[in-house]
Amino acid sequence: MKENDEAKILPTQVAIERRGLKLLSSARYFFRNLGPGLITGAADDDPSGISTYSTAGASFGYGMLWTALLSLPLMTAVQLMCARIGLVSGRGLASVLRRFYPRSLLWFACSLVFIANTVNIAADLGGMAEAAELLTGLPSFIFVPIFTAIILLLLIFASYRNIARIFKWLTLVLFAYVGSAFLAHPQWSEVIRATLLPKISLDSGYLMTLVAILGTTISPYLFFWQAAEEVEEEKSMGRKTVGQRMGASRKELKDARNDVVFGMSISVIVFYFIILTTGATLYKAGLRDIQTAREAAEALRPLAGDAAYILFAVGLIGTGFLGVPVLAGSAAYAISEAGAWRSGINEKPRMAKKFYSVVAFSMFAGMALEYSGVNAIKMLFTAAVVNGLLAPPLLVIIMMISNNPKVMGEHVNGRMLNLLGALAILVMGGAAIATLISFI
Repeated sequence: MKENDEAKILPTQVAIERRGLKLLSSARYFFRNLGPGLITGAADDDPSGISTYSTAGASFGYGMLWTALLSLPLMTAVQLMCARIGLVSGRGLASVLRRFYPRSLLWFACSLVFIANTVNIAADLGGMAEAAELLTGLPSFIFVPIFTAIILLLLIFASYRNIARIFKWLTLVLFAYVGSAFLAHPQWSEVIRATLLPKISLDSGYLMTLVAILGTTISPYLFFWQAAEEVEEEKSMGRKTVGQRMGASRKELKDARNDVVFGMSISVIVFYFIILTTGATLYKAGLRDIQTAREAAEALRPLAGDAAYILFAVGLIGTGFLGVPVLAGSAAYAISEAGAWRSGINEKPRMAKKFYSVVAFSMFAGMALEYSGVNAIKMLFTAAVVNGLLAPPLLVIIMMISNNPKVMGEHVNGRMLNLLGALAILVMGGAAIATLISFI
């Protein structure tokens, strides 16, 4: 009887072990194939984004938590379109525009990105520097050139694989904001109600904050970065020419979809918890006018404790090291592809001088703007608003490319991507127009 029981149990144990090994293998494959989408999603929560979400939480409490549910499908659809363009065409966005569309449209798109990115770089460097001052007590102005130099060295001298590996590890810093939210002890019943039942206001401040949230989640620089990094991934596999990179298998498109969905989900989770943290602390305490990074972080100290304060400041610096290279890199990709210059962060500096010159110029222009004396937190919020106002015309361009069979072949947008893309244009365009009308 005992031998019979053991004979029955053995196959069951083997089946369980095999299933476990299969699940482990699938998980390893999934995480190994995370790349451009994960990095793009993490870079979306840069200091500009963090400050925007902090301002939203401090000004309106839990009132804007619902925007997370709105943003996730829209930003996922937009970034997936950009990833598909890079994979199928074998080119970055600006390169596609140069090849298939009028030069006026090409340089219009590149100009929008470069302007938005310069403001964003300045804002992010300022936010990082103020966070460093909080942690060290040293003046913030000395950290701006230090951070600029570190990021430039990373972009110019590190290989694509090393940069991608560093960026993947840096995404862990984002969970500092999830931790700080639980330390703030929010009222979860109020949180759930505000998430599921939005209360929309036509107040100009509310509308501007809405545009800023949409602008920092669906940011123009991420469109160019996503497509360019899909091309970089292909190059790292030995596909050096456009002809070798053109086309994409169903498996490659599925992997890209999983990567983008996971990356955007991480981004939205983090932005949700930042609004939750500041809504549970700053708004509840009546601290609704955040003017500096010091105020945003230090206000958390007596309300949520030293741990939340330190997590908030460390997160601001870590996300800056993710966001600023993406900003400078996406500007360089756009301008270089538009000019048909050799480009890529995997290229040696002497082989892609113009590309790295744009990277350096973007960084130094941002640093100069930061030293102009503009308030860092205000600039961070302004950068998000600028992104929100500039994004709709770029979204129209992306929709045109994604539905062009000359570019995408059989992989033109399906009905769902077109629906979500059109919705993104309507929502962002409508919010931008409503904001402008409210001020007029």
